[in-house]
Amino acid sequence: MVNAKEEFRANTWAKCYRFIQWHHKDGTLRETFPAPLEVAEAPTILEISFYDQEAFVGDYLVASISYDHDNYQNLYWRVLVNNAEIFRDLSAARCHSFIKQQYQQGTLPVQEQLPEEICSTGNEIMVQIFNECEKYGFEILNDGIYHNDMKLGEVGCTDGGWWVMRTGECQQLPCGSAVEAVQSLSMLKTSPSIEPTFEELLDRPFEMLTAQDWELLREYAPVAESRELVTA
Repeated sequence: MVNAKEEFRANTWAKCYRFIQWHHKDGTLRETFPAPLEVAEAPTILEISFYDQEAFVGDYLVASISYDHDNYQNLYWRVLVNNAEIFRDLSAARCHSFIKQQYQQGTLPVQEQLPEEICSTGNEIMVQIFNECEKYGFEILNDGIYHNDMKLGEVGCTDGGWWVMRTGECQQLPCGSAVEAVQSLSMLKTSPSIEPTFEELLDRPFEMLTAQDWELLREYAPVAESRELVTA
């Protein structure tokens, strides 16, 4: 790559290295941008979720990295600046390297900053939820908060208002803070386990069923079939 554009491709790094040597000596390798007098600080990558990350320098957003769900052929990860794609590669790590290199060279497009209260909200919310979950030993996965492989529910903040939705519930309950929201999930961990009935499990949406719920359904199914046979 020279100035973020591909010049040569091979099946080993050694062949790429020789290509650079040869063309640099004979003067046919395209000139790179001159190195700045002072090398800028490399951006820090913050993970919002597995599929989305953001690159920051201090409190300033410089680029975003996202997984392209609509591309099933090649180059799934992409770099976005001002919601416009500027680079695409096979892994998030390569996108991270691209951002850092371009930023330090001064060739990364300038990301327009959102108002401070909006720009920092996403990261602040994730940090607060993570800190509270860590106190209880909870694990944050893409679809919610777990404890010992059991999904407890979800916690979030929408338009400045905190909410919690526990497993088995379909409504977000308002809370005063992340502390209160995660604390309400901790009560599920310590409260006696009450297994839902077969009918209650059938009434739940598929996306709300946990691994434990599916196991209960498999256990209930033979019993339910035998009841139908007796009734018939």
